[in-house]
Amino acid sequence: MPRLSKKTMFAIEAVLDVACHDGEQPVRSGDITERQRIPRRYLEQVLQHLVHAGILAGKRGPRGGYRLGRDKAYITLGEVVRVVRRLEAETEPSDLSVGSPLAHEVVWPMWEKLRDDMMMQLDTITIDDLCQRVRAKGLDAAKMGALRHPPRVVA
Repeated sequence: MPRLSKKTMFAIEAVLDVACHDGEQPVRSGDITERQRIPRRYLEQVLQHLVHAGILAGKRGPRGGYRLGRDKAYITLGEVVRVVRRLEAETEPSDLSVGSPLAHEVVWPMWEKLRDDMMMQLDTITIDDLCQRVRAKGLDAAKMGALRHPPRVVA
């Protein structure tokens, strides 16, 4: 099954965080890092690629941060995943000599079809759909990162 990489999860979380914190001020990357516990080294790289893809809009400066590049009803999960796949493809080796003829003629084509089917499904899920799930779960914007990482208790 196609795997969900850390970068993909972080990108989805970042876009969803921005969408759920949509307000007068842009969302600062430091706030996303703190709420979602995304390492800054991953986040900054992913955010820039999301901006270049038009999924997010970035504003520099002391009052800068990120907003959605367009309405959340028109941004799909598939788009976010494709941005990260392109980013990961830049750093992953592609050795066509790996694998037997069986792999090249049977396994890889089947795997590609499964991935294409999954991407078609992801293209039907919008960021707005995910925001509705956040609300349905009773997760307000402040709690989004807290549930996954409960506060440490110091004895």
